Amino acid sequence: MTVEQNVLQQHSQKHQQTLLNQLREVTGTTDIQLLQQALQVSNGDVAEAVAFLTEKNSKVPQQDETTYYQTSQVASDRYISVGSQADTNVIDLTGDDKDDLQRAIALSLEESSRAFRETGITDEEQAISRVLEASIAENKASLKRTHTEVWSDSPNPHDRKRIDSCPVGLKNVGNTCWFSAVIQSLFNLLEFQRLVLNYSPPARVLDLPRNQKEHRNLPFMQELRNLFSLMVGSKRKYVDPSRAVEILKDAFKSSESQQQDVSEFTHKLLDWLEDAFQMKAEEDSVGEKPKNPMVELFYGRFLAVGVLEGKKFENTEMFGQYPLQVNGFKDLHECLEAAMVEGEIESLHSAENSARSGQEHWFTELPPVLTFELSRFEFNQALGRPEKIHNKLEFPSMLYMDRYMDRNREITRIKREEIRRLKEHLTVLQQRLERYLSYGSGPKRFPLADVLQYAMEFASSKPVCTSPVEDIDTSAPPGGTTGQQLPPQSSTAEPDSVPPQESSGPASALSAAPPAAQQQRVPVHKPFTQSRLPPDLPMHPAPRHITEEELRVLEGCLHRWRSEVENDTRDLQGSITRIHRTIELMYSDKSMMQVPYRLHAVLVHEGQANAGHYWAYIYDPHQRCWMKYNDISVTKSSWEELVRDSFGGYRNASAYCLMYINDKKPFLIEEEFDKETGQILSGMDKLPPDLKQYVKEDNEQFDKEIEEWDTMQARKAQQEKLALAAAAAAAALSSTSTSTSSPQPMSIESSPPDNSVAQQDPEYLEQPSPTGDFKHLQEDTERAISRAAAEQEDRSPEVLLNAIMMTPNMQGIIMAIGKSSSIYEKNGPEAAFFKAIKLEYARLLRFAQEDTPPELDYRLHHVIVYFIQNEAPKKILERTLLTQFADRNLAFDERCKSIMQVARAKLDLIKPEEVNMDEYEMWHQDYRNFRETTVLMVTGLELFQKSNYVEALMYLIYSYQYNRELLLKGLYRGHDEELLGYHRRECLLKLNEQAATMFESGEEPEVSTGLGIMNELVVPCIPLLLAQEAEKDLLSVEDMRNRWCSYLGQEMEANLQEKLTDFLPKLLDCSTEIKSFHDPPKLPSYSTLELCERFGRIMAAVGRAPGEGR
Repeated sequence: MTVEQNVLQQHSQKHQQTLLNQLREVTGTTDIQLLQQALQVSNGDVAEAVAFLTEKNSKVPQQDETTYYQTSQVASDRYISVGSQADTNVIDLTGDDKDDLQRAIALSLEESSRAFRETGITDEEQAISRVLEASIAENKASLKRTHTEVWSDSPNPHDRKRIDSCPVGLKNVGNTCWFSAVIQSLFNLLEFQRLVLNYSPPARVLDLPRNQKEHRNLPFMQELRNLFSLMVGSKRKYVDPSRAVEILKDAFKSSESQQQDVSEFTHKLLDWLEDAFQMKAEEDSVGEKPKNPMVELFYGRFLAVGVLEGKKFENTEMFGQYPLQVNGFKDLHECLEAAMVEGEIESLHSAENSARSGQEHWFTELPPVLTFELSRFEFNQALGRPEKIHNKLEFPSMLYMDRYMDRNREITRIKREEIRRLKEHLTVLQQRLERYLSYGSGPKRFPLADVLQYAMEFASSKPVCTSPVEDIDTSAPPGGTTGQQLPPQSSTAEPDSVPPQESSGPASALSAAPPAAQQQRVPVHKPFTQSRLPPDLPMHPAPRHITEEELRVLEGCLHRWRSEVENDTRDLQGSITRIHRTIELMYSDKSMMQVPYRLHAVLVHEGQANAGHYWAYIYDPHQRCWMKYNDISVTKSSWEELVRDSFGGYRNASAYCLMYINDKKPFLIEEEFDKETGQILSGMDKLPPDLKQYVKEDNEQFDKEIEEWDTMQARKAQQEKLALAAAAAAAALSSTSTSTSSPQPMSIESSPPDNSVAQQDPEYLEQPSPTGDFKHLQEDTERAISRAAAEQEDRSPEVLLNAIMMTPNMQGIIMAIGKSSSIYEKNGPEAAFFKAIKLEYARLLRFAQEDTPPELDYRLHHVIVYFIQNEAPKKILERTLLTQFADRNLAFDERCKSIMQVARAKLDLIKPEEVNMDEYEMWHQDYRNFRETTVLMVTGLELFQKSNYVEALMYLIYSYQYNRELLLKGLYRGHDEELLGYHRRECLLKLNEQAATMFESGEEPEVSTGLGIMNELVVPCIPLLLAQEAEKDLLSVEDMRNRWCSYLGQEMEANLQEKLTDFLPKLLDCSTEIKSFHDPPKLPSYSTLELCERFGRIMAAVGRAPGEGR
C-alpha cells in the first residue's frame, strides 16, 4: 500500500518567492494571484501546483477540444457529421488530387499563424508545453499509488482464505508497508521467530511495570507474539497487525500520513526487542553476565584503526545495522571498501609518522544476521528538500566478508595495493583506447578505424569531373524540371503519370506533338511525395580527379593504417578485459572465501524521497526460490525480478536495506524438531499453549464467517434461480410485441450477412415444411415428465420442466423464440424459425469469439461454441442447432411448439448424403470426452485444494491423459495442459513428501502406509512423467528419487533397510512402460449449470499456474 508526504520546508517570504519563480518558469503563467492560489491549494508542493495550473488552463479551450475530437472521428471514418464545424477543414489525402498536399501545408501554416496571432505562443512552445503536461500527468498517475489508501477486505471470506501452507501476508492498516516489509523479513528468520514465540515476560513485572519503557515494551512483545502466531497458524490469507502498529506509532509520534523510514523503524524495533529480552535475561541469569539473544543475533563488533593528527589509535565499537553510501559506487563491495577506509590512511602503512588523519574499520566479530542500510537519500541544498538516489547498485546473493576481517588485515592491504596499481594501469589503457574510439580535434569525434574507412570509400568513389553546382540550371523550376512547357492541347494527363519507358521512347512515338514537346523530359523530383533521389544525382561525394597510381598508393596506405588501428584497439580492449578479470578474481582464492553470508532478504523502496511504497523479497530455503512479500500479497518470484526491482537505475524502485545471514549457521533458518518424535514442527505445533488457544479462537471465528457467507450465498442463489425461471417463462409465454422495441442483436431486414446458417441455406432449409400431426409430441413429453417424477418423488413435474428449461441450451432457444414473436405473428412459424435460429447462432458465435477469464468457459455452456472454436464443418453446426430447436421439451406453448415442428420438419428433409453421420457422431463424441475430462479435472482440483492428494491423484492423472489426447486434435479441444501438468506434478510431490515423512518416523504402521502410497500411487505414475520428457516433470522425478536415495547413507534399523532396498529398484526404474494402473475413477453426474459453477469456482481458486493457458 502506498503513502504520501507533502513537504513544506519553510513559510518565509524568500522561500515563497522562490516557489513563485519556479512556477512562473515552468508554466509560463504571469498572474501572481493565480500562482499564489496554486501554491496555497498544493500546500507548497511545486509538482501539485504545476498540475493545478495545467488542469485549470486545460479547462478553458473546452469547445476547441470537442471540435478536435469530432474532427478526428470524421477524418478516421471518412464521414462528415451534420452540423460539424470542422468538416470544411478536413482534407482527404487518400485520393489522387495532387493539390491536396499543398492545400494541407497551406492550411497548417495558416492555423499556426492564426494561433500565434491569438495566443502569442509559437508551435515549438506549444509542443514543449504539451510534453510538460504529459510528463506531469504521468507523474500524477504514478503518484496515485503513493496516496494513503485504506485496505477494505473482500466481503467474500473465501477470497481471504489461506491456501495450504502458503505464507501469510500482512494487512496495510494505513501507511504501514514499512512495517510489513521489516516484520516479514524478521519472521522468516526462524531462529528469531522461535525467540519471539517462546518469549515470556519476567515474573517481577507481571503485576506492575517499573518504568515507561517496560510499560511500552512488554505490551508490544505480547502483540508481536500474537501477530507471529497468526502468521504461523492462521487460516486467513493475511492478518491484521493493527495492535502492534498502534504501539509503534505512538512511539514515533507522527501523523498517519507520514511515511516511516525503514532504518528508523528497524532501529526502534531492535531497541525495544533488546530491552525486552534484556529484562528476561537479567531475571534468568543468577550471578553471571546475562546474554541477550537479540544482541547475539544482530550485533557485531569492528576495530577502528587510524591516525588523528599524527597519533595512532585503536578502538573497538559495536554495530547493528551497518550504513553504506550508494552514490558513486557500482556494487556492494565498492560501498564496503569505501566505508572501511576513511580519510588519508597511508601513514598507517608507513613507518614515518605524518600529520595526516584517517582510519580503517576491520570487523572482529560479525553477527549471524548482517544488515546493511543503503543510504539512497540525500538533501538537495539548492532545492531545499531531500532527493532519492536512483543509481544502479549491484549486490551478490553470496557475500564473502573475509577481506573485511581483522584477521586478514595484512593480506587485504596487499591485495588493495595491487588493485590500486591495476586500476592506475587500467586508467592509462582506457585513456589510450578512448583516443582511438573518439578521434578528432573538433566537437564531433569518431572511431579512427571508421575515419580511415570513410576516407577509403571517398577515394574509391567514381570521380566527378564537374563541380556539384555547375550542372544546376538556376533558371529552371525547383526539382530539376526544364523551363519549357507543354502545349495545352498535347495531353490532359498529368506529366508524372507517364511511365518512364514511354517518356524516353523514340521521337516517332510523339510525331503528333509540337517539336518542343518531342524533347526528352527530365524526370521531376518531388521532395514531398517522392523519397528516392533523381538518377543523375550521385549518392556520395567523390574526388574530382584521381589517377590509378594515386588511388593504388592511397588505398594501400589506408588499408595498412586501418589494420594497424584495429589491431591496436583489439590489444587495448583485451588488456582492459584481462585487468578487469584480474581485479574480479583478486579475492577468489579459498583463503578469502571462509566467511560466507547468503542474502536472506531485500527491502525495496519505490517512489521518491517523500513518498513511496515498501515491499520485501525473502529467500525460501525449503522451496529454493525467492518470495515477494507485498502487504497482503505473497507470491513466488525469481532472482531476475529481484534484480530488476532492487538494483536500481531501471525505474524508481531500488533496494533500501539488505539482510544477509551467516551461511555456516543453518540454525537461523532451520525448522524446529520435536524432541520426542524427531518430527519437524509445523503449523500449530510450533506454538506454545497460550498462542495455540489464541490462534484457535481466531480460526473458529473465521470458520464461522465462512459458514455464514456460504449460507447467505446459497439463499441468494436460490432466489436468483427462481427469478431467472420466472423471467424465462414470462419471455417465452409473452405474445406481446414489447420485446421487438428493444435493440435486437441481429435482424433479417437490416443486418449484414454473416457466416451463419443464413447466407446460403442448404436445400432442406429452403424447402417448405410439410404439415403433419404432432400431437404425439406433447404426449411423449408428458410421459417423460411423469416417469421422471416417479423416479424422484420429491420433485414435481413442474419443477422438472423448469429444470430442463433452465439449461443454457434451452435458455438461449427460448430467448431467441421470444425475440422472434413479431415475425411469428406477421409471417408465421417458418419465418419465425429462421429469425430465431439466426439470433441463437449469432449469440453463440459471439460467445465463441469472446475473450473470457479462466473461470468462464462457454464451451461448457454450449456444444455449438465448442464446435465453432474448433472449426467444425458447417453441416455439423447446422444439424446440431436444428436438433436443439427440435427438442420435444419446447412443446409447452403454441408458438414454441410450432417452431419446434418446423425444426423437426427441416431435420426430416436432410438427405443422407448431405451430412456425414459418422463425422457428426465423432464430433459429438469428442464433446462428450471434453465434458468428461472437465469433470475429472474439476474433481481432481477440488480434492487437491482440500489436500486430499490420495484421491485427487487419479482424477488429475486421467484428466491430463484424456486432455492430451483431445489437444492432439486441436488447440481448443481441451483445457490448459500446463495447469493440469502442474497439479499432477505437485500432487505426486506432495504424496512423495507424505510417504517419506511416514518412512522417517520408523513406526511400523506409518512405514507400511508410506511405502504403500509409493508402490500403489506414485511409482505407477512415474512412467507417465518420463514418457513426455518435459523438463519440469523430469526434475520432479529426480527430486522424488533423490529424497529416497538420501536415506542410503543413514543409519536405520535392519527391517527399514530391507524395505528400502526392496523399494528403491522400483522407484529408480527408468522404463516408460506402464505396467499396472488403476481403473479410471467413477465420474459424478453433473448438470451443465452445476458443472459450470464448479468449474468457475475451482478455476478462480487455483488460477493458471504456471502456464498461460489455452
